[in-house]
Amino acid sequence: MILTMKNAIKYFGRVAAVSLLLNGALSGQLVAQQQGDAGVITESPVAGITFRFIESNGITMRIAEAGTGPLVLLAHGWPESWYSWRHQISMLAEMGYHVVAPDMRGYGETDKPMDVDDYDINHVAGDLVGILDALDEETAILVGHDWGAIVAWSTVLLHPTRFSALIAMSVPYGGRVAQSPMESWREAFGENFFYILYHNEPGGVAEAEYDADPNGLISRLYLSPNSPREPATITDPHRSAGGWIGRLGAAKELPDWLGQQDMDYVVSQFESAGFRGGMNYYRNFHRNWEITEHLQGATIKIPVLFIAGSRDMVISGADKESLTATISRAAEDLRDVVLIPDIGHWVQQEAPEETNAAIKEFLNAL
Repeated sequence: MILTMKNAIKYFGRVAAVSLLLNGALSGQLVAQQQGDAGVITESPVAGITFRFIESNGITMRIAEAGTGPLVLLAHGWPESWYSWRHQISMLAEMGYHVVAPDMRGYGETDKPMDVDDYDINHVAGDLVGILDALDEETAILVGHDWGAIVAWSTVLLHPTRFSALIAMSVPYGGRVAQSPMESWREAFGENFFYILYHNEPGGVAEAEYDADPNGLISRLYLSPNSPREPATITDPHRSAGGWIGRLGAAKELPDWLGQQDMDYVVSQFESAGFRGGMNYYRNFHRNWEITEHLQGATIKIPVLFIAGSRDMVISGADKESLTATISRAAEDLRDVVLIPDIGHWVQQEAPEETNAAIKEFLNAL
């Protein structure tokens, strides 16, 4: 999820609140045997991190986990997987936590329902609560990045007794706003290309483009702000000029925080799983807004930390003061806003040491 600050704070504020109270997530049963889609690697590529499968909210989810102790649940964004948390899982386990990073619904080796409505905020928030139930945990600390942050903001509003603290990364939340984000974006962009509108086009055109070239998309997105690029092959701003990959200049080299093995693993997950699941999160922006009217004015009571790179496109240059003012409208106990200098959108991967230090300080103060 890569957005401008103008739209993110104006619209995500309400999108994150976009949720409807789920009347109790279905309790999951642990599945002893490993399952997974054919062709997907089921052995963890990171030492000390193991995989298993659980039943949560009516679907089977693959979780990566490490450590013992209080539960910390890590929710990834798009186009990502549990692997985005590889630098945080071991650190948190060493701190004395049981750390769980699922492949979210539609990703990796987790189930991928076909219906778009199966990806609304009720379902994805229910998945996270269902993980707690499957692990026999009453509460957890919730951490989310990108779409995982949107889901996390909503989940703690929908299920306030199940989470003791929240760390959100990259996508801020300032409360539910008045107009559907889809209506706002259509008004703002008209006939011009905007990737969220593209993801909402009928016929699956976005996933068709991405499924045909997973490496082309991900290698263009997983870059730092200063990463050298080739010129874009599509420069016409109109949607009619083409899809998204051609609008993103190809990387001349990988950033120093992403090795070739890392890139190969991330790409392999989408080669096997496809992009449809991730697209279905975007296709629920309007539905989520419609079904969460009751959350107007709702606030988060638990301690909150917000982390982002100072050059993240989502916050688009916003400073700590403005982000604090925005988030404080919805979070009554905002402990800090941490902006890591010169870092872009993939903050926990681009700056793992700084991100981990901020997490440690927050958790140690709880």
